[in-house]
Amino acid sequence: MSIELITLLCMLTAFAVAVFIFKLPAGVSLMLSAVIGGLVAGEGFPVRHLVEGSFGFLDPIMIIATAMIFMKSVEASGALQTISYHMIKSLYKFPTTMMILITYFVMFPGMLTGLSSACILTTGALVVKPLLAMGMPGVAVGSLITMAAVFGEIAPPICIPVMIIGGGVDMPYVGFELPLFLASFPLATITAIIIRFRYLKEFDIKNVLSQMEKPVYDKHGLKLFVPIAVVVILLILERIMPDYMPHVGVPLIFMIGTISAFGTGEKIDFYKQASLAIKNAMPVMAILVGVGMFIQIMTLSGVRGYLAVTALQMPDELKYGAGMIMPFFGSAYAAASVIGVPLVFVFIGKNEIIVASGLALLAALGDTMPPPSLLCAYAAQMVNEKNHFKILRYSLFYILLSMITAFLIIYFADSIGSVISKY
Repeated sequence: MSIELITLLCMLTAFAVAVFIFKLPAGVSLMLSAVIGGLVAGEGFPVRHLVEGSFGFLDPIMIIATAMIFMKSVEASGALQTISYHMIKSLYKFPTTMMILITYFVMFPGMLTGLSSACILTTGALVVKPLLAMGMPGVAVGSLITMAAVFGEIAPPICIPVMIIGGGVDMPYVGFELPLFLASFPLATITAIIIRFRYLKEFDIKNVLSQMEKPVYDKHGLKLFVPIAVVVILLILERIMPDYMPHVGVPLIFMIGTISAFGTGEKIDFYKQASLAIKNAMPVMAILVGVGMFIQIMTLSGVRGYLAVTALQMPDELKYGAGMIMPFFGSAYAAASVIGVPLVFVFIGKNEIIVASGLALLAALGDTMPPPSLLCAYAAQMVNEKNHFKILRYSLFYILLSMITAFLIIYFADSIGSVISKY
């Protein structure tokens, strides 16, 4: 048995023991497994590489921090609750369309931050009461916002699992918009339609609106939506007009959007909102620090090279079987780094952008899986369901459908890539 394989097995074992036995956070577990990897590989305690690795995902960390501050500021200004109120008020006569747009609305924070938890804690929290008032069972509402959070996590323009996978194989985050759109929005639409016809019956719109936070549009007018418009326009311009739009970077765009939120709506306590944003994002940022260390030690010890060579010799049956275990890591970011990075090497020869998009979908499903089942736990709190595994049970069909979709995306990666390239 080669030293590279021994090192990899020790790192994976250390991670599993730390997470499942000692119940340590995923970020801390990844850091510990990186230290173990350095020791087993004979590199001692490689401080320089650990520090260097901790900065490996500095850009996604800055995106998460600034995006969460932006979302909290927009929420405090009253823009999000105004959008949800008028969306339901305007579309209640068209329940299917309403449910689809509610799902997209819940996805929106994840699209900007790359965080699934942001979807549930912001827009998800805003739609729970009205959906319950429509007569939908709590577990169905919890399942809807759970799956919307998963799809929001991988939807463009920001997808942290793909950034992690790309960082591990030196693949730039370019050209992922359409593949990620195809991996997220069709599934979100199908999920919304199924839940609408299964659980949404006739309801009293006046009772529903009475359960919602009152909009502040009459008080502030269109300027309420200026921050969202600023961020969306800048993100689009930076991609479609690179020759004319200076590259300011996504974190700066979110900070510009945050600054533009002041004076557009309700008064914003910046210190309070920024503190809440960083507190909510800290576990994920810690994971990214751990992921950077983990990948750095894999590179130092030769594990990445070993995986690349071994992957070429694997039979196809094992390749796809390895992909199917990604959701069971219990964390999208841990799955993307520990399994997603090697699997890109496994599927070498296929369109790597499409493959990474399919793997990101599989990784994102990890946030729903036990033992932590974080998204289900958050959703259960929102709908006052004591047993969050009921949310998971109601979501199993949509999880399985997503896994099948991810498998098909990876299997037909070259065909999908050739079609997308025409656009």
